[in-house]
Amino acid sequence: MFLAVPDDSVEPIAELLAGAGKRIPESVAFVHLSGALKLDALEPLRARHPIGSFHPLQSFPEPRPPASLRGIFVAIDGNAAPLRRRLSALARAAGARPKRVGDGERALYHAAAVFASNYVVALLDEGVLLLRAAGWSEKEATSGLLALTEGTLASVRKRGAVAALTGPVRRGDVKTVERHLDALAGLPAVDLYRMLGLIALEIAAEGGLEPAAAERMQRALTEKPAATRRRRRS
Repeated sequence: MFLAVPDDSVEPIAELLAGAGKRIPESVAFVHLSGALKLDALEPLRARHPIGSFHPLQSFPEPRPPASLRGIFVAIDGNAAPLRRRLSALARAAGARPKRVGDGERALYHAAAVFASNYVVALLDEGVLLLRAAGWSEKEATSGLLALTEGTLASVRKRGAVAALTGPVRRGDVKTVERHLDALAGLPAVDLYRMLGLIALEIAAEGGLEPAAAERMQRALTEKPAATRRRRRS
């Protein structure tokens, strides 16, 4: 039985089901669909039933057809080998690729998924807001940035993240980054820009950005705005 409920509801529902006792045959397995919860979320059921987890590495903002599972990974786990085999077979039957993710890795696994899905949405929304502030309509901004994002993802798929990185940080264009920071000054996005810029800088260094250029970029991304303005006036 799959428990397709919010994370905070898994353990309370497990307790209710455990209260049913012998009315539920011992052969019934209980599986949660959370990406972050450990198996102990189903602890009340462990004494009588096999317990496991089955988390498709895919986003579901609305109901999607079974075809949406084809080619994706599904994180599976279980406290018994027969259940793990059943869950792996179910993933393969849907065209997905099962991958065992144990309790010790689940939070990190799910955080990675959040970066690749939820935070991409957050970044796109921030980009749309900036373009709207520059006079674009929401439709224009969304369409333009989606095309850019889709092209970037295609490059990552083809070449990997390090080789796919482009832009001013990758090129070492410090003055361009400074222009961005000036334009963003006073906006919440400026801190996000700096943080992500430093992450991009690590990737750029791995991709071959010269150390001297990397050092200049590091200074540009970490200097306090007031200190930068003072130097420009001198």
